Amino acid sequence: MYDYAIRFEQDTCPGLAVYCRDLPLLNSYGDDREHAISEAVDAIETTLSIFVDQRLAIPAASAPEAGEEVIHLPAVTVAKIVLWNEMMARDMRKADLCRLLGLAQTQGDRLVDFLHTSKMEAIEKALAALGKRLVVSVEAA
Repeated sequence: MYDYAIRFEQDTCPGLAVYCRDLPLLNSYGDDREHAISEAVDAIETTLSIFVDQRLAIPAASAPEAGEEVIHLPAVTVAKIVLWNEMMARDMRKADLCRLLGLAQTQGDRLVDFLHTSKMEAIEKALAALGKRLVVSVEAA
């Protein structure tokens, strides 16, 4: 659902530019393919932060096309996306979530801050307060 496909383009200088059809604001770069892939997760999380800043729902990933590389996000990032999108579906603000959970503003902000590590338990508690339950599955890599 949130495994975004990226594509590489040779830049005018040495290295590869990284783009994502589903996240057109994403802008990243790598010295080579491996470096570009490692930078992609950070670039995706930074781009997701823009959606939060602009109070926009985060789009689901579309199926990869030929030549694209799929990036699997950390579970905590996916949980934050689900929380944010549920808040957007309910027209909730971060302050509303803080009131619902009895949290200080800083703590509530971190639950949907993609550049801050949160404990999965805190995100699960927030989702539960919205009537949602997090389910984790494992598949072959």
